[in-house]
Amino acid sequence: MDVGFRCPVILCLTLAVLASVLADLDDTLMGAPGSSVRLSENDPGLKKALKFAEERYNMGSNTMHVRRVSKILSASKQLVKGIRYSIMVELSNTQCKKAARLMTCDFYPEEHNLKTEVCVFEVWDIPWESKSTLLNQKCQPAVDPKPVETNKVEFLSLSTSKPVEETEDFVELLGQFKEFMVRYNRTYSSQEDTDRRLRIFHENLKTAEKLQSLDLGTAEYGVTKFSDLTEEEFRTLYLNPLLSQQKLQRSMKPAAMPHGPAPPSWDWREHGAVSPVKNQGMCGSCWAFSVTGNIEGQWFVKTGKLVSLSEQELVDCDTADQACGGGLPSNAYEAIEKLGGLETETDYSYTGKKQSCDFTTDKVTAYINSSVELSKDENGDIYLSNPTCFSLVVCPQFYRKGVSHPLKIFCNPWMIDHAVLLVGYGERQGKPFWAIKNSWGEDYGEQGYYYLYRGSRLCGINKMCSSAIVN
Repeated sequence: MDVGFRCPVILCLTLAVLASVLADLDDTLMGAPGSSVRLSENDPGLKKALKFAEERYNMGSNTMHVRRVSKILSASKQLVKGIRYSIMVELSNTQCKKAARLMTCDFYPEEHNLKTEVCVFEVWDIPWESKSTLLNQKCQPAVDPKPVETNKVEFLSLSTSKPVEETEDFVELLGQFKEFMVRYNRTYSSQEDTDRRLRIFHENLKTAEKLQSLDLGTAEYGVTKFSDLTEEEFRTLYLNPLLSQQKLQRSMKPAAMPHGPAPPSWDWREHGAVSPVKNQGMCGSCWAFSVTGNIEGQWFVKTGKLVSLSEQELVDCDTADQACGGGLPSNAYEAIEKLGGLETETDYSYTGKKQSCDFTTDKVTAYINSSVELSKDENGDIYLSNPTCFSLVVCPQFYRKGVSHPLKIFCNPWMIDHAVLLVGYGERQGKPFWAIKNSWGEDYGEQGYYYLYRGSRLCGINKMCSSAIVN
């Protein structure tokens, strides 16, 4: 992915984040061919794929005891000449020795004997051929967070009526939730809805704690403005399902090679090429924000003028993409070329919903001549050598600050679902990072930015990297 550093470019990344909680999904729902669909634990196909993965795992392991799935963390399927299952589970020891071949195998009652592992399985099933294949298996020991005492109360009400037994934990939880509601101006339609959001908030606190215990960087996870949303709600409202369908991408020519080494660190914000953080709202239009951010940087490099460009123009006028339903940067570049350019944010302001196309060539402020695909190498001199666009697994729902270094099994590159803008790289406290401009407002992460560990090809960051070209 080498592009000459003498012709700088800001990267428009399409970033996808693998969330760590499983949200129930109606088993009857199935997306278009190639799209990823979340599964419930009761899905018959999932049960079959899990049994197959368990069998292959036990056949290939050198453990004395049979291991079984003790918990399903997440599961999804895609239609790809069959059905490909992506499954993240916890596997634990049973009391059955492999040689015994018993029909029933119970888990060890003692925690220290379970020896739980977190595993990701990719299973390809072709039902009409009665054929299954284990495409991928990655496992590593589970790291348990500090034990948290279980609340003995049902989260029944935030009104003046008190629960039967108000423990200290519950009182603390209630205080956190009320503080969250005030800070993010949350109101709910009924007491029932409020109780439900409190339960979701509580589960999300435990998820954030789990992420914190497993992160290998310096990131801090906790309460964010998304803490009252389920994983499924978060994905539906803010992410971009089309990005995982890489076959839908328009083919682009490869970028040129760089002409010299890049500096050890670089930040386009310090050079005036990055506009303020924007907010896509509850609309899956991240693809439009990443592309306009890329072109804003390109235009600045060529003209010395930083202009905030219109995302709404793409939401309304790009007929190849699906507005708030998602889109691909490669399509957006082509749409901008056909339209003749982009208007400013002021002339064509963002509404966060699709409207009729109101574009006029008289108001074009910036244009592009073509677009290129970057190499899949992950080096600073490559990504930051020209204004560029990239894709990866989404910024974590509960990220607050610091350099995020999630385990690879929690950041599956097959699940790319968010587009962002790469604006720099460097090192903090010995941790190399990418500085990523998000489009969820300044109240996400570090003033709207997410910092991801650099050098391990995390979260599919090297999968979909592209840039507009301004001659």
